[in-house]
Amino acid sequence: MNRRRHTIPTLALKELRDGIRNRWIAATIILLGTLALVLSFLGSAPSGELKVAALEVSVVSLTSLSMYLIPLIALMLAFDALVGEFENGTMLLLLTYPVRRWQIIAGKFVGHSTIMLLAILIGYGTTMAVLIFTNDGDTSGWQAYLAMMASSLLLGCAFLTVGYLISSLVRERSVATGLAVATWLLLVVFYDLGLLSALMLDEGKYISEGLFTTLMLANPADAYRLFNFTGITEVANLVGASEIKVGLAAPLLSMLLWIVVPFLLAVIRFQKREV
Repeated sequence: MNRRRHTIPTLALKELRDGIRNRWIAATIILLGTLALVLSFLGSAPSGELKVAALEVSVVSLTSLSMYLIPLIALMLAFDALVGEFENGTMLLLLTYPVRRWQIIAGKFVGHSTIMLLAILIGYGTTMAVLIFTNDGDTSGWQAYLAMMASSLLLGCAFLTVGYLISSLVRERSVATGLAVATWLLLVVFYDLGLLSALMLDEGKYISEGLFTTLMLANPADAYRLFNFTGITEVANLVGASEIKVGLAAPLLSMLLWIVVPFLLAVIRFQKREV
């Protein structure tokens, strides 16, 4: 029992070490930090004239960045989490130990989400510190900024579990790669294009504001955007979304469901998979 109790932390530590060895952690921190700094300074340039807090302006810029970048990073971390182990032969060795299959996925999830957490904390946290320093210690909007960081982690976790589901369904890493890219394009790029196209063609006949909001909440990336653009009043005013009454609970629930449901489906599929 004691060994099984430490199985998930042990597997998580292994994934974290692999991330350090493969320079995943350094790469994500540098990427997020560099792009965050550039976008924040470009976006906050007119904030002084408009009397808007630099951190609130940065939330708008970084939400748009994270919506595209965080899911891609998460999928690249997770798409071969299972199928890659099978191809390398390490999964057969791992299953000879007293470890349950759900613990393998849980350990990978803890390890990968820790990598995402470190990247967000250091990358976006550094940007926050620089913005406060360069704006004479002005911390206005820090709540919105921290909420954006926390929701970015949830978005990343959602796409991590989607990646595990993909990895549990296929038997070749190349197929998993293609599905991961297709999933990113579908959920992050084409989904919004489809919604906008449908809205333009509908001309207000069938797609009501409530239905449109529901369709956005069905997508984790759009739920993330709604959380940051409509949940905080000051940010909602900046992006002109103050009339959209969504709140924080519905987008948060959507992202949590996108974490739990694919995780459970991946576990079920992995349990049935023959070694």
